[in-house]
Amino acid sequence: MRSLFCVLALALVIASPSGEARVIPDPRQKPAPGNEARQTPIHQANYSPAVNYQLQCLGCHLTNGEGAPRSDIPMMKNFVGNFLKVEGGREFLIQVPGASQSALSNSQLAELLNWMLKDGGIAGGSAPKGFEPYTEQEVETHRGIMIKDLPGYRLNLIKQIKALNIDIPKDVTPY
Repeated sequence: MRSLFCVLALALVIASPSGEARVIPDPRQKPAPGNEARQTPIHQANYSPAVNYQLQCLGCHLTNGEGAPRSDIPMMKNFVGNFLKVEGGREFLIQVPGASQSALSNSQLAELLNWMLKDGGIAGGSAPKGFEPYTEQEVETHRGIMIKDLPGYRLNLIKQIKALNIDIPKDVTPY
């Protein structure tokens, strides 16, 4: 019986297509032309906040912060600054998984948040007047604190914002 098993296993190995993906990368594989240079990690690259948005946020929140409600990705456009008007909202923007778990340094994340919240940015003037910019130290302080119930936490902030008589667009609350 054991020899039959070995024959079947050998037959499967021989019959498997040679183009299957390898579990272990081939150390002899050469990089694609133009990619020979070692890549600079994002946290060391000194990209502008706009480029960091493209690399870290655009995949979910789209070009101008429109979001994708079908995928439970809330809209930020013309609204995200309202989170700074309620208790816990400022920290929330640092702690959402896409921000807190991004490849950006604390300084880059602070710079990106400030870029999004500036007048004419994704926040579209929704940030409070006299908005205090995020600092690297502030991001460092709050970044490692995980939100256990993200939809519930966010919904609580939205309720606080609504209590300030701020209109809540439907694409802001996909949950």
